This record gives sequence, structure tokens and C-alpha cells, in this order.
Amino acid sequence: MTELAPVKEFDITMQRVPHFTGSGRIGWHERPILEPGPGELLLRVRANALCGSDRRQFESGTDITPGHEAAGEVAAIGRGTSTPVGTRGVVFLMDFCGACRSCAIGATNLCSDRRADMGFTRDGGYGRFELVHETNFFPVGPSVDLVTATLLLDVMGTTSHALARAALVRPDIESILVAGAGPVGLGMVAMARLLLGPAVDIFVADVIPFRLDLGERLTAHAIDLRHANLAAAMADAGLSGGFDVAVDTSGREMARRALLDAVGRRGVLVCVGHGEGLTVTVSEDLIAPERTVMGSEYFRYDALPGNLALLERNGVFLEQIVTHRLPIDQLELAYGLFLGGDTGKVVVIQ
Repeated sequence: MTELAPVKEFDITMQRVPHFTGSGRIGWHERPILEPGPGELLLRVRANALCGSDRRQFESGTDITPGHEAAGEVAAIGRGTSTPVGTRGVVFLMDFCGACRSCAIGATNLCSDRRADMGFTRDGGYGRFELVHETNFFPVGPSVDLVTATLLLDVMGTTSHALARAALVRPDIESILVAGAGPVGLGMVAMARLLLGPAVDIFVADVIPFRLDLGERLTAHAIDLRHANLAAAMADAGLSGGFDVAVDTSGREMARRALLDAVGRRGVLVCVGHGEGLTVTVSEDLIAPERTVMGSEYFRYDALPGNLALLERNGVFLEQIVTHRLPIDQLELAYGLFLGGDTGKVVVIQ
């Protein structure tokens, strides 16, 4: 429907939002609740998942309200929108333009003229209300609770996109190695199992026992890097030819180098975690073994319907990744727990 003016369900004009002041401290201040303009929705946020990408904001401070894995209910609608007030859904990180060359083929994660990155360049999901364009809001319906719905974003979306990219050059995937058992790494394990089936050997490497145990519950073989190395793990698994696919979620050059050495002929290294670089010897590392090194950035908006159907069928399995739920007024504590490592996905609710 088309509205002549914003339609909303509340009469307050200010909201209390967290202020990341730096050095791991979070204060609170008041900000106005903006009315949605043409094509916009105002979301009443109910849940937002923490992400390692927030670390810089947590440590250095920001005047933007962070939070880029938000789920909630539409509280007000602007002109030219068709989403009813009360609709439940999640927010796609990239406020894509819909008109550039990338968007024209559905590659909305690579939009060349995006309006914002929610939670980074525009206020995100740690406020009580978040203003979004209707085009980067995805409805989820009543079958999935809103904490679980946050899994559709980094945990399911980013990982399924990386797997799909790997399969473009290595369609016969029989073994996968994941470096880092944080939420994205755990999501990679879970999505590889769901998308590639029970016969694929999945390994996850980390140094944190809590996360390795969770990886095992998600059906991966855990490699505790405090006591073992990748070469020994490959020998024990009978993978003398190397892994078919390796995925780096850590963003560390040392991990990427080790993963590249661990993939075999026609192997693929997918770099998901932002961070450091990678030095390669082209002839030995790439040409002779026909290995591929690729990047994978977030995911396409059009992947959400398929992932929602997958979540609806496999909610109990995927919900294991969410290990902590805390109220928004304990956000600073939530970050302390999350960055300490003994968690899976941490979600704040309000």
C-alpha cells in the first residue's frame, strides 16, 4: 500500500541508545526517533547479534550506533512502501542501490553505489528503533523467533555465499577445513553440513576449547591448534592429498598461509575474514597445483529466502550456535563475554 504520511504505532519521540566511547566502554545517550521517509521503514529492534567486526567500534569508539545483525518488527512506514506495520524481519547490512551493474545481476553485496552500511555508516540495531530502506529489510514470518532470525545474516548468509563461491571452481567438494571457530566459522561448519551433506569431511581449527566443542556438536572434526597442527590432522584423517576447500574466518596471514599449504590440487582457499594479507609464490602455490584463492564478501540479498527455508527446517541444529542471550542494558558485559572467546553467537534482546 502507499501511504500519504508515515504510519506508526507509538507516540514517543526519543530513544535511549548505547554510545561506544572507546577503550571497551559503552555509555548511553538520548537520540531522536526519526520518522521514515519515502521508501523507508522504522524498525522496532528486538534482537541484535554481536560480531567480531564490531571490535574496532568497541575499542576505538564511534558516534554511529553500531549493530549490523538486527531483527525486529516494523513500527512505522513511509510513503511508497508496501510492508505492513507489525511485519517481523531482519536487516540486510548493505543498503544497496538496486540500480548499479552489480545490483542488476543480484550481486547486492557488491553494490557500487550503496547508501550505507547499517551499524557502520548509519545508525544500526543497538538502538531501540532503526531506520532502514524497505529494500534491505527481509520479512521472516511467525515460524522463526527473532533471536533465531539473526542467524540468517552473518552466520548463514556469509557462510553459504562463501561455500557457493568455492563450488564454482571445485564442484566435487569432499573435505573442508575451517580456520577459526567463532560464530562465522561455526556457521561455516553448520552450513557445509546442511548444504553438502553427511559424506563431506569437515574440520574446524581453533585454540579455544569451548568453541571446538561446539564445532564437534555441529558435526565437525575439531583440531586443537594448541596440541596439533594441520599436517598431523591431515595424516590422521587420511587426507594425504590435502583438503578440497579451506576457509579462513580469522583474517590472519599466518592462518591463510597454513590453509593454502593444506589444500591439495584444484584446492580452493576462501578468505572470509577481513584483516591481514597473504603472500604467495604464483608458480608453486597457484599455477602448478591449479589452486584458487578467492575472497567472499557478505552475501546476496536474494539468498535470504532459501536460507530462511533452511532455517525453518533445521532450526534446532542451527540454534546451537547462539549460546548467550542478554538484555540490551548488559551490552558492555555481552561484549566482554563475546570477545573473551568462550561463547558462540551472543545476541542482545530488547
